[in-house]
Amino acid sequence: MQLGVIGLGRMGRIVVDRVLADGHSVVAFDLDADAVEAAAAAGATPADSIEDLVSALPERKRIWLMVPAGDAVDATLEELDPLLDAEDVVVDGGNSHFERSIDRGETLSANYLDCGTSGGPAGAELGFSLMVGGPREAYEDLAPVFDAVATGASGHDRMGPQGSGHYVKMVHNGVEYALMQAYGEGFELLSAGRYDLDMESIARTWNNGAVIRSWLLELCEEAFREEGSDLGDVDDHVAGGSTGTWTVREALEQEVSIPLIYEALGERFDSRVEDGKFSRRLANRLRYGFGRHEIKRRE
Repeated sequence: MQLGVIGLGRMGRIVVDRVLADGHSVVAFDLDADAVEAAAAAGATPADSIEDLVSALPERKRIWLMVPAGDAVDATLEELDPLLDAEDVVVDGGNSHFERSIDRGETLSANYLDCGTSGGPAGAELGFSLMVGGPREAYEDLAPVFDAVATGASGHDRMGPQGSGHYVKMVHNGVEYALMQAYGEGFELLSAGRYDLDMESIARTWNNGAVIRSWLLELCEEAFREEGSDLGDVDDHVAGGSTGTWTVREALEQEVSIPLIYEALGERFDSRVEDGKFSRRLANRLRYGFGRHEIKRRE
């Protein structure tokens, strides 16, 4: 299968590399010419514009967008739309709001698949978890590509109609907030508690057979190994918050109680005006672990 990929940042480049490694071909475009050159060196066919990318694809075009959510997606779709028809498929792999995905799917000439993507840069080796919304036929048509980009056939599924993929990813991120908060609070109590404890040792021990073992806990272990049990100069500042805010708003609309996610979101906002909480310092470091987001450090 031949896939067009627009957006060659960290996540987009992982899509390119995994699709190529699975034996498919890729036509790649990015506004950054250096990123296009690097993808070409890896085996992709370079394109110098969106129009050039579309013209290089076969009659039925399959295109994966990995550009920042918001205006960048709209601008890319606006340029793509007149070049596509009802037989083509566009995958939006960014973190778009699900209601925007519904709107885009209703207006785009091509089939539109909203694809929630989880796994961060670690997906380069392991593959992503993909939550896909949109027409079933379009999803099934792209299944070989999803197999390549995900951890395999079990690493992706069609969640439902347009919007459902990004909806499920929105809730996924809310759960992520709460889990990070729970680990942070536990290690904060251990840090301030009765004993002089080795946090890396605790995380490693918990990760071997304990009920609460997880990848996030492995990242806690990594954080303590690299920063020390006191987390060194890692600051009490937790960035992000948009998808958690979307989750809380949706819960309010649906009259569903999600106190843990709500409180975790509040802790993120508080971290920008208060100082000193160990739990938030750990959450700051965990975001680097899974997403390679910049670690804000104390001056």
